[in-house]
Amino acid sequence: MSQSLGKQNITRVRVFVDFWNYTLAMKSVETDFKTDWAKIGASIAKEAAQLIDPIGGCSYQGTNVYLSFDSSKEADKKLRNWATNTLDKFAGVYVSLAERQRKKGWPRCPKCHAEVQTCAICGADMRGTEEKGVDTRIVTDMLSLAWADNYDVAVIVSADRDFVPAAEFLQTKGLKVVHGAFPPMGTMLMQKCWGSIDLPKLRSSFARA
Repeated sequence: MSQSLGKQNITRVRVFVDFWNYTLAMKSVETDFKTDWAKIGASIAKEAAQLIDPIGGCSYQGTNVYLSFDSSKEADKKLRNWATNTLDKFAGVYVSLAERQRKKGWPRCPKCHAEVQTCAICGADMRGTEEKGVDTRIVTDMLSLAWADNYDVAVIVSADRDFVPAAEFLQTKGLKVVHGAFPPMGTMLMQKCWGSIDLPKLRSSFARA
């Protein structure tokens, strides 16, 4: 529950970021935008607290960032290293890593529908990788931290409608879920949340110099 400091109500806010969902959405808004990951969580939390109570205060409880990577790609190895040795060391930031899994099925020819298992030129496996378990980790942390009475408001930064049931459940327990949004993406999740924050409009507060 929210706390009182003198006559001012303090709203405890925790931020949950789906890294790739956020990154791709922001890239569609501003191609060269660079996020200051040391600032983004506190900036979003402050905005959410003001949305809930314009005259109250904010207690920033931290930011959980969920990121998937493909260990077979050199760029993703560097990304994992950055997430582990830089991102996870920012104050209040907690990183959860998940390795992307090879898809079980191969792509099919659009004409004859035969499976294409290897590239005709280089012989590489034609199966791509897919993100597994990230959404589950986010929901698990949202629920477990709510159970531990860690926050009054959860901000979910994602456009994924898979978070709708979690948002609805938490709000039946007296908590508020705010959508960190990139309008018009994620309309269904936005509709089910208590309120929303337009992240493109807020981005100057967490832009990296």
